[in-house]
Amino acid sequence: MRIGFVVNPIAGMGGRVGLKGTDGKVDEARRRGAEPRAPDRARRALEALSDRFGSVGAGEADAGTGLDVLTWDGAMGADAARAAGFEPTVLGAADGDDTSAADTERAVAAFVEAGVDLVVFVGGDGTAGDVAAAVEGTETPILGVPAGVKVYSSVFAVSPEDAAEILRTFERTERREVMDIDEDDYREGEVSPELRAIARVPVAEALQSSKQLGGGNVAALAAGVADDISGSHKTVVLGPGSTIGAIKSELGFSGSPIGVDVWRDGEVIVLDATEADLLDVLDPDGDNTIVVSPIGGQGFVFGRGNPQLSPAVIRRCDVEVVASASKLDTIGELRVDTDDPDLDAELRGWTKVRIGRVERRMLQIV
Repeated sequence: MRIGFVVNPIAGMGGRVGLKGTDGKVDEARRRGAEPRAPDRARRALEALSDRFGSVGAGEADAGTGLDVLTWDGAMGADAARAAGFEPTVLGAADGDDTSAADTERAVAAFVEAGVDLVVFVGGDGTAGDVAAAVEGTETPILGVPAGVKVYSSVFAVSPEDAAEILRTFERTERREVMDIDEDDYREGEVSPELRAIARVPVAEALQSSKQLGGGNVAALAAGVADDISGSHKTVVLGPGSTIGAIKSELGFSGSPIGVDVWRDGEVIVLDATEADLLDVLDPDGDNTIVVSPIGGQGFVFGRGNPQLSPAVIRRCDVEVVASASKLDTIGELRVDTDDPDLDAELRGWTKVRIGRVERRMLQIV
């Protein structure tokens, strides 16, 4: 296997010194005595990879079962790769002493150009967004080694060692959300994750608790929901995210991955709808359904990543919540934050979440 490996060496530096993030705060973090966190986590991931695959020299993967590591110079990957026993192929270097998002994007673009099978990155949600932007329009999957202060995205392994295990065992990929929050707002106590992108991520079945709990997968779920929609004359509002994206694909259109689309009578009537668009096309008699899936690991059904689904829109629709069983296993409960406390109170309580072609699970909206 040939992987591209890139590290954001300043990711997570602000956490332990009370900055709640590092965006725009690197100098302050250093002044407070912060130590880089990402390089050590990068080394741990690569050491685990070496244990599982066997370390190899540059370009040797084709000669056996080893792992060929392409990376960027210095702290952006090469240092950690060599410390873990690899002889990486170094494709470039940062423009200056301090690395930037542009350096990350250049590195990932070079990996894609070199034909890597997968891009592994070490960082937080900001880095995930930069990597996702660089692979946009390709089928190259990405996998994050968590090193940031905030890790809201569902493109990360649980730990550096888990990242290695996923690479060893995965047999397929899924489309997952890349989230981020505004760190200035976060520092003021406001947590509002925003959906930045959808990216392909390797999935290792052996690591998913859904096999233990049983019931449902994204493909079966999407097929079942699409069948129901196709046989209905309702106006169906399809929210953002990868799970809903699979339903849109089953219906025969690509849709807007981080937007809201509307389907009625066998065709798309609005792509990437605004709130005004939705209010304009909804059936005045109330024969409307919103199909939504919890965003990321936070469990928000409304209020994160789908502001078009305003209280005025929601009040005119039935709501169907859909999610893979594996996503629900990591959430535990659902949340709403519609900017309308009365509506939030109405939505709270136990609800059925569709997890497969016919399977459903009860989950509480809190």
